[in-house]
Formats: sequence, structure tokens, C-alpha cells
Amino acid sequence: MKKQILLIALLLLPLSLIAGEQEGSDAQAQESRKTTKVYTGFSGGMLLHGGYLFSDDPTKVFSNTGLGSSDYVKGLPKSGLCFGLGGMLRVHFINHIHLGAEGYVSTMPLMGTGSNVRTGWGGAFTDFYANWGKTRPMIGLSVGGGTMKRLYVPDQDPVENPGNTPEDNTTYNSSYVKTPFFYMDPYVGLEIGLTNHIALMIRIDYMLPFGRTSSGLTNLGNDVKWSNFMTPSGPRLYVGVMFGKLKRN
Repeated sequence: MKKQILLIALLLLPLSLIAGEQEGSDAQAQESRKTTKVYTGFSGGMLLHGGYLFSDDPTKVFSNTGLGSSDYVKGLPKSGLCFGLGGMLRVHFINHIHLGAEGYVSTMPLMGTGSNVRTGWGGAFTDFYANWGKTRPMIGLSVGGGTMKRLYVPDQDPVENPGNTPEDNTTYNSSYVKTPFFYMDPYVGLEIGLTNHIALMIRIDYMLPFGRTSSGLTNLGNDVKWSNFMTPSGPRLYVGVMFGKLKRN
């Protein structure tokens, strides 16, 4: 009889251990669910940027077909360096997602005459990031709108654009065109934690603006659509400092 009782106890022991282990695992999972936070921080900061913008046609850079003779137009710049600054505010979720808003101004000087293309834009963004110690790589997308302001100042005598009659002749001492746009802006970045509240941000993007490519003063004005891709456009490199609750729990 004692042997039978001992045998039954030995058979029931593994089952009790498994049940106890399962109960402990369920308790740990429940506790983990309780401690998982949705909101994990916030941050904001300023970023400087530099980039290289380009187009396939000078008339698209200046948004003006009345720039002068074809030989003169061919000699106008189609690309150049840009620089500017801006800032962002963002909220962190589940230690892997940023949601926020940002805005920037970027200037592309041209020809050394005061000509330039100045772009201002702002919108909302989201990105996904990983935590590798103090380093956080990320990939994301920003969407919003902005305005491209194009100032053209000729580097020679005022440009004559002849019309069908002398009364239709146009003389360009300069031209200024302002065109709004919608944009999508994919980007990748790297955030390096310096302290629990300060981080270095490095980001590369390629903004894709869509809008009206020319003004009503030009012949192209009747042919363009708001779905057109606008130029000049190209990659920008951003470097800045972020402040806020940056420590990952």
C-alpha cells in the first residue's frame, strides 16, 4: 500500500511542478502587461541642415520662361547648395514610435546676384526606431505643405522678352514667383543619447514636393497641374540637438 501511495506521489509531482511553473509564467506575463507603457517620453529641438538641390531645366529652377535668349538660359544654373534651419516636437510611444510636427526654412543662393530659391515647409511626421544602447536608428515619413519662393536677378543687362508687337515686349529687371506645394519627405536618421535628457540627432531626407511648377506670367502656366513634381529638389543632411525625456524605460 505504501509503495502504491509513493508511486502515485511521484507521478503527480511533475504535474504539480508544471502547473506551478505555468502559473508563475502567467503571473509574469500579466505583470509585464501591466508595466508596458504606451507613452514613453517627449522631445524637441533645433536642427541645421545643408543639401544639394538640382533640376533638369533652368526655367524650372526660376519658374520663368522669359529669362532671355536660349543661349543665355542654357548658361543659367540648374543646381546648387542649400542651407537652413528648423525644429521639431515629438512624442514617443512604446519605445519604438515617434509622432510629431516639424517646420523648416531652406535657402539656395544662385548666380551671386541675389537670385535664390527659398523654401519653407512644415507638417506632421512619424518614424519607427530601434534601441541599440544609447544609439537609436530610425526610418520615417513626413507629410505637409509649404511654399517655394523664387527670386531671379539677371547677371547682365535687363532681359528683353520680345512679344508679337512692341507693346507686348517684356523687360525683366528681376522676377519673383511664389508657388505653394504639398510634399512627402522620406528620411532615415540616427539619434545618439548624450544624457538622459540630451541627444545628438543626424538625419538625411529627400523631400518630394508636388505643386504648380510655374507662374501665370509664363507660357507654362496654362499647362501645369498641381500633381506635378517640383524642382529644384534633392537630399539634405540635418544635424541638431534634441532635449526632453529621452531615457528609454
